[in-house]
Amino acid sequence: MGDSRVTIKLTSDEALVLSHWLEKLQMTDLSRVVDDTAVWAPIHRIAGTLDKALPELFASNYDQQLEAARQRLRPED
Repeated sequence: MGDSRVTIKLTSDEALVLSHWLEKLQMTDLSRVVDDTAVWAPIHRIAGTLDKALPELFASNYDQQLEAARQRLRPED
């Protein structure tokens, strides 16, 4: 099972919001948030994959795109 792959499909909004959150997570002391260092490798892999797949990260209106994605993903009350 060590070299089998798992594919995760996300919408563009989900990917953008998750990428931002993972970036914030990686900027913290991961050992305070994630108690198992084995989890760090997949966190970094997912974050790196999202960074390569999201041209929005480098857009001049990134903040507006991120906020719009957040709004679309929040459940309506």
